[in-house]
Formats: sequence, structure tokens, C-alpha cells
Amino acid sequence: MSEQRLRIPAGSWPTPITAGLVVQQATRIGAVALDGDVVYWSEMRPHEGGRTQIVRLEPGGEPTDVLPPGADARTQVHEYGGGAWWVDKGVVWYVEWADQRLRRIDRGGGPVEVTPAPAEGESVRWADGDVHPLDGRVALVRETHPVGSRGAVDVVNEVVVLDSEHQQDTVVAGPDFVSDPRWSPDGLSLAWLEWDHPAMPWDDSTLKVQTGMGVATVAGGVDQAPEGICQPQWAPDGSLWFCSDRDDWWSLYRWTAESGVERMVHQVGDVGRPKWVFGPRRYAFLADGRVVVAVLHEGTDTVHLLERDGSLRTLDVGSTCVDDMAASGNTVVLVGSSPTEEAAVRRFEIADDVGDVGAVETETLSPERELGIGREWFSEPEHIEFPGSSGRPTYANFYRPTNPTARLAEGELPPLIVLIHGGPTSNAVTTLSLAQQFWTSRGFAVVDVDYGGSTGYGRAYRNRLQGEWGIVDVEDCVAVVRWLGERGWIDPARAVIRGGSAGGFTVLMALAVSEVFAAGADYFGVADVEALALETHKFESRYLDGLIAPYPEGRATYTERSPLTHLDSLSSPLVVLQGAEDRVVPPAQSEMIVAALREKGLPVAYRLYDGEQHGFRKAENIKDSLEAELSFYAQVLGFELPAEEEIPVLEVENLRR
Repeated sequence: MSEQRLRIPAGSWPTPITAGLVVQQATRIGAVALDGDVVYWSEMRPHEGGRTQIVRLEPGGEPTDVLPPGADARTQVHEYGGGAWWVDKGVVWYVEWADQRLRRIDRGGGPVEVTPAPAEGESVRWADGDVHPLDGRVALVRETHPVGSRGAVDVVNEVVVLDSEHQQDTVVAGPDFVSDPRWSPDGLSLAWLEWDHPAMPWDDSTLKVQTGMGVATVAGGVDQAPEGICQPQWAPDGSLWFCSDRDDWWSLYRWTAESGVERMVHQVGDVGRPKWVFGPRRYAFLADGRVVVAVLHEGTDTVHLLERDGSLRTLDVGSTCVDDMAASGNTVVLVGSSPTEEAAVRRFEIADDVGDVGAVETETLSPERELGIGREWFSEPEHIEFPGSSGRPTYANFYRPTNPTARLAEGELPPLIVLIHGGPTSNAVTTLSLAQQFWTSRGFAVVDVDYGGSTGYGRAYRNRLQGEWGIVDVEDCVAVVRWLGERGWIDPARAVIRGGSAGGFTVLMALAVSEVFAAGADYFGVADVEALALETHKFESRYLDGLIAPYPEGRATYTERSPLTHLDSLSSPLVVLQGAEDRVVPPAQSEMIVAALREKGLPVAYRLYDGEQHGFRKAENIKDSLEAELSFYAQVLGFELPAEEEIPVLEVENLRR
């Protein structure tokens, strides 16, 4: 088979995985919910301007859209959102992006405004609601931006309860942040999470419960060692479950007023995830008291069944990445994906006896794209361990060039794309991504780096980045290039680095302080960390206290850790792609680095996309950014693009041809 493939220089391989295919009828599955036997999920649709639609699937029926044309279920709380919709007894509640007002849709009806119009723009925002099991009251998060104020310090976050007349009763006020208001099954207690600056929720948070006896602290708090708490949920028996990393791994715990807190799962791996957005759950309760739980370890999710006797059984559900989960009775639905399958809503039943390793038959509910290509086009990840910063074990997913019609030219090693995830607490995932296969099918190798600070390896691994952002992540990315080069897997002279948001910052720092990379692609990355600390939104306004140093006491460190400070040593070409409406990393950040590179005479290209926020959602902009990046690499690395694709030529300033 390999002898029949044409020898073609990397980058020039013909491939059906074009930028057009990447966005063609693409949807991004978000949250999933079960209301009895009715399944709901959300879809972000780039081909509809990036709006989020809620989809309902009745038993025996076909998926139908819940929201009317043009409606968009998205919240701006914390800027990153999540938790923008929920459902109870056939009633759908959602936050409309256009005005941030809460609406409800009764069966057979249209959207009805529940909260009043704010005094200014989107100054009052809502998220993360839960409906009282008996009287229909709704507990949810309210974020208020005072009229006329743009400062993060003035934003107020509270837990509010809406009664049947939609009157607002503030029940939790004072903490800098609140989330996850959840009613107990009997309706007598309300649980929530809270945390205060300068901590992020995964650094130090507190779980509390309000009962008729007052407010009790379940976990966390000022007198305890810092722990990141997430995903509180009430079990049907009235116990409160949650994830905590108090023992390094984000494990599952249970609390009752009588017995206190006990650890329920003793596993190697993370059940919890960093709380960047509201809502996602990685465990769900069955009616018979058992619990289905997803665990992330070494870059892969596995799904398990926690039996009533405390034993843990593995379930083979065919997904290696789980984003959200819900259950009703013995039915489980989750958002799952694998290296050869895109994220989809999958449903399965749990039998009374699944054996030691249960092969579970799953049903895909959400529509799947007809890609028109076989699995032979897909490069599957190899999880690698290499010595990173200070020689410590560090991890990544490595993808080899894969194309059934082409192979490398005689004596050629593939160029490498080093992919930097955002967060920086996120992690490399094993989801089929056509945007990633876009590169591997052209002859590029890709390494998706879980640098120190990433999730999936315990709290101590995440804490490697404390005070070291811009150092440990950069050293790990440099180290993986050298490690792969030493093994002859890639051409280290043609390594490029790409990333967005926090990943974009790592791109800029790597280009500024090392000579390993031939070029870089910066998607809305941070160029001046001091400016970010002064200008960014409330949720992240003190994030850099931990990643870099307290501000303003550590101002000198901010200066040293900013890519703009190191322009004298920056000598690699750079393409910068930015959303014009980004409030997390404003366009001024990108424009500073572009202006500096122009003044220095370095090759640089800049794309500013109208109507985009922090992360591109519109199909035309996703397509254009991929093609612009490909054209950029072709020009700076010196390869020809397949003529049949007709890739527009990106204008690269100061490029010496």
C-alpha cells in the first residue's frame, strides 16, 4: 500500500480535509440533559453565525429545534459562559445572548421574558439555574455590571431565587464568585460553590449548604488547606456529592449532615475539570443508587460504574473524551468522542450486572456529519512521556502525518506543529478534530502538549505553573521538539508553534525566548501581561496573581514575563488572528505585538475578524483563519499548496522571498 502512495513534499499533499470541510455543516455539541425520557442538548452552529440552538428528542421521534430562528442560548457571565439553559418538566429556561435576559419556553409556546430588561446593554446577566423540585422556584447566578462602570472590581455576582411571579430574592451575596446553586431532592436545602480573589475556582473554593438550621460549610474554607471543588450534585437519597482535589486527584466525595464527608472513588485520574464554564458534569446518578463516572488519565477518559458496595467497574462506551453527562432511571446520555468520531450525544442503558468490563451498546442521538472520507485519513494520537522543564515527566499526544495517497519525499522528515491548548489549565483531548486532521493529512506531524499546568495529571502537576507561566510551559514545548527530533520523528528545523488565548501567550513567549521554532500562529494571545491584569474581566482579573505574581507588588515580573519585553530576541515570522469583540484578550493586545514586529521588520500577518469574541464561532471566519495560517506556513517554510484547493494567498509583510 505504502509503495503505491506518491512521494510529495510535506505541506503539498492533496487532501479532502479542506478548510471548507472543517466547517461544512459543523456543530459543536455542548451540554446535555434528560427530562424524564426526553433528551435535550445544545449545538453551537458556525453555519448559523455561531449561535447556540437547544435540541429536543422525544422517544421514537426526530431531533427538533427548541429555539426560534435567530435565538441564541448563550450567557456572558464570567465572559466564558456555560450553564445558559436548563429544563424541568418540559419547560426550557435559557439566557438569550442578544440582551442576556432569562426566558422560558413552555411546551407548545414561544419564548417569554422572565427577567426585566437591564438598565444598560447586557449589564445584568444570568446563568446556571436549577428548578425547585416542589414549588418551581428557580435558583441561579446573577452577575451585575453597574451602569457607567467598566471596572472588574465593580461587578457583583450573587445567587438569586426567582419565585413564581419572577420576583428576585438574593440568597447568597458577598463572595467574589458563586456557582452551582442546587436544590436538594426534598427542596429543603440549597447548595452552592463560592470563591474569592485572588483564587480561581480550581485553586481554592468552598462548598456550602443552606438549610432550615442555617448555612453549613461542607468542604473548603479559610481554615482548610486549599482545594478545588467542582460539580456539586444532590443524589436521589439526599446526600450531596462533589469533586475535590484535596488528595491530588480530582476525586468524588459524598456529604451528609450526619456522617460528614467521605471519599467515594479511589482512582488515579481526574473526575473534575477546571471550572472555566458553568454546567458540565462528569458523573451521574442511576435510580438504583449506582453512579456512572468519567475519569481522565494520561490524556484519555474512561467511563466507570460505581457500584453500591464501592467497587468500580469499567464501561466500554466507545468514547475516549467525555464532556457532559446526565442520567434518568438507568438511562445515561453523554457528550462523547474518540480519535475517529466527532463529539456526539450518545445514549445507553446500564444493566443490573455489567461484569468486570462491560461492553455497553450505545446509540448516537445527534445528527452525524457525512464527511465522505474513511478512517484511513485520520491520524490517531500516541500518548508520549518526555522530560520537560527541569527534566520532570511531561506528556503530550503525538499525531503522525497520515494520508492514504501520499508519503514524504525521499529523505524528508515531516515538519512539526506544536499545538498549545488554552486555559492554561486545559488539556489535550482525544477527540476527532478535522481542524487538526487538516494538518496531518497534508504531511505535518502534530504534537498536542500537556505542559506543566495541564489537567488530567493531578493538582501537583497543575501547580507546576504557579508563578511559572511563560517559563514552564515554554520549556516543555521546547523540550518536546528536541525529544521528537532526537528520535527522528520530525524535522526540528521546521517546527512551528500555534495556540490561542493562554496558548497564544505561550506561542509569543516561545518565539521570543527560544530559537527552536521556525514560525508561529497566535490566536488572540496575550502580548502584555501587565495590560491584561489591568484590563481584563472580573473572572480572570486576579488570575495572574497565581500564574505570575501578585500585582502591583510583582510588576517587575510582569514586565519580564511579557512577550513585548523580548522583541529584541524575536526573529521568527508570526501570523496573528484576533476577534474584534474579544473582551477577554482585547484586540489591543494583538495590535501591540503586530506593530512591534512591523517596526522591527519581521515577517508578520494580521487578521482581525468582525463579530468574533474570544474564540471564533462563524464558519466563514474559521475557514478563513485556517486557510490564512496554511498560506502563511507555505510562504515561510517554502512549500507549494495543492493547486486544486485554490487557497487565497495571505499577505505577509516584510517577507523576503
